[in-house]
Amino acid sequence: MGLSSWMANGMVSALGLLLISTLIHLLLGPAAGAAASVGAIVVAPPDQPAPRKGKFTHFLPAVLIGTPLFFATGMLRHSQPELAVLVVGATFLAFLGAAWGKRGLPISVSVMFAMIFALAAPPWTSLREAEHQTFAFFLGAAIYTVWGTLANSLLNQRYRVLSVVDSLHTVATLMRTQGLHFTMAAETQQRTALVGRLMKQQAALADQLQTARNILLEAPTTPRRLQLAGMLIQLLDMRDHLVACALDLDAVRADPGQQELLRVLGVELQALAGDLEELGDAMLLGRTPTAFSHARPLLAAETALAPGPSDADMHAPPVQVLAGALSRRVGYVHDEVLRLVALARGEREPDVDVVRTAWQLFVSPTKWSWRPFLTLWRWDAPPLRHAIRAALAIATGLVVGILLPWGSHEYWILLTIVVVLRGSLAQTLERRNSRVAGTLLGCVLAGGLLYARLPAAALVVLVAVFQGIAHAFALQRYVVTAVAATVLALVQAHLLNPGASAVFEVAERVLDTLIGATIAWVFSYVLPSWERTQVGALVARTLAAQAKHAQLSLALAQEEAPGADSELAWRLARREAYDSLSALVQAIQRSLSEPRAVRPPLRALERMLAHSYQLLAQLTAIKTMLLQRRDRLNVAQLQGPLDQAARTIAGALTGGNTPPPGTLPAHQDPPAMLDLPDASEHDLSPFLLRRLRLAADLARDLQADAARTRARTVTA
Repeated sequence: MGLSSWMANGMVSALGLLLISTLIHLLLGPAAGAAASVGAIVVAPPDQPAPRKGKFTHFLPAVLIGTPLFFATGMLRHSQPELAVLVVGATFLAFLGAAWGKRGLPISVSVMFAMIFALAAPPWTSLREAEHQTFAFFLGAAIYTVWGTLANSLLNQRYRVLSVVDSLHTVATLMRTQGLHFTMAAETQQRTALVGRLMKQQAALADQLQTARNILLEAPTTPRRLQLAGMLIQLLDMRDHLVACALDLDAVRADPGQQELLRVLGVELQALAGDLEELGDAMLLGRTPTAFSHARPLLAAETALAPGPSDADMHAPPVQVLAGALSRRVGYVHDEVLRLVALARGEREPDVDVVRTAWQLFVSPTKWSWRPFLTLWRWDAPPLRHAIRAALAIATGLVVGILLPWGSHEYWILLTIVVVLRGSLAQTLERRNSRVAGTLLGCVLAGGLLYARLPAAALVVLVAVFQGIAHAFALQRYVVTAVAATVLALVQAHLLNPGASAVFEVAERVLDTLIGATIAWVFSYVLPSWERTQVGALVARTLAAQAKHAQLSLALAQEEAPGADSELAWRLARREAYDSLSALVQAIQRSLSEPRAVRPPLRALERMLAHSYQLLAQLTAIKTMLLQRRDRLNVAQLQGPLDQAARTIAGALTGGNTPPPGTLPAHQDPPAMLDLPDASEHDLSPFLLRRLRLAADLARDLQADAARTRARTVTA
């Protein structure tokens, strides 16, 4: 944890704040130093590990919008009606930043911080003082912008390594859960919870991998960068094999004679997860990874000898054959780990063509565009409704703050509303609980620090330290951020206004936090954007992504030597398939906190998720057979079934005409498999035909799930 990318970023932020506040304090005095530190704090939220390109422009909106708002808010302190109009109007515009997604939200926070910290400062007594304070604020914000840009550039190589390390640990976590899945008894409540955890971890992995893509695939022009980018590509392929490991698991688990094999497979995945974690730790510490000495077990051969019961379904192979295929898929995961370690040790060359062809298309855009702003002016647009909700909540907080006996410190109520009120009820509740708990702990800590009457220099250092902690944990563990932010805000407010009573400030902050959190919670029900209203678009996106991925997967698998263009198109489609499922998983998780009456049809959505991952697994198995075991297939005879399967799946997912369920999307049904010997030494064509039939049936199931979801969403 101490060497992670977010901790490194937090230390950079703390050091920048300390240098800026100290420099301005020495040059322009303590008041200017305090204002400069506020400017640095205001522009810090967008400062996260990122590609070098576009980093400077990512800071600019916070500087260009925050500086005039800081000045205007300070100037209107003596006119409450005009101040209210400014704060409420600016809040509405600031929260529209959600239209830009993850890039826009930190800017929204920065803009709000500029106004709130202006309210925390003592009222200005003259225009000259206002100009001096605003200039110091701008100076701090501008210097931090340069500092953050340079630090991000200088640490780029380190961030690349840490991105790989974070991805390795995330995949290892998923692998451990998958290993538990092998040994879990069938039809148990724990197994149902485990499947849900697998899906959440898949969604978290999709987010982590996109963050890694943004950093690792930016200009991979040196051997080291190519090596790290190649490891990321290898991790993406490993994820496919992990998903495919769920195929036929239920059928194998139902056979008592295969329980020992499943235990061995589960242990194997756990061991491979440990190998990934060991590789990540070595890279984190800058050591050469230990050579991979984990021998691949001969599980397939052992399985072929295991007895299996007769199977009445002539389209399905006997259990021991399914178990053999399952063990080989675990073997593919083993092979991917072997390649990863070899890449990290420099014993294997990365796929340069894939990396250099893909890097521009896989990196998120860094330029600001007006398009999101122009497309959100619909009454049902979540960013617009959230902006209205936030403006109303801030207006209520202003009124409550004025009416309270300690109205001169109403900014703390507003600050609590800003950090608690999120775009969904689930996120708001999570932030509310973390904020209240963190504030209580932070107030106790800050009270002790202020009561000790430490010198100003020590308080400046403390502000920097707690700024770094708050910044580092903002996206990881918000309760830690809440504790650090409380101490930071109280100490910073004391530096801006040293005449206030420290004891009263601490007691006031507890009450203000409870009031602000309550207001945010109440207004999360005003103009809500329930997940049910977004499900239709997410379902449509998922079906389109699955159809595109299926089409390109089958086309790629039919090529004897896939070209760079076809592989790139498939990789883009694969990313969209996983990203669409990640968005659906996150929507389902958020909906669990919503009132039962407005929830989307969760069971239908969960079935859709399960079928989607199963379809991805079937396509991975098909692609693996066609690309890696081509010598055991009659490719000429499979051309027709592959083409028909692609048309059938596309028709099912897009609403076209398809053959009835249960029929093979091929020219003929597969032969009986009961008498097939070990598939590792004979023609795999019947197995591939079975996979095609199952994939087509899954596509029909997906469309049925989507239809049920739409019907229940409309009638709910």
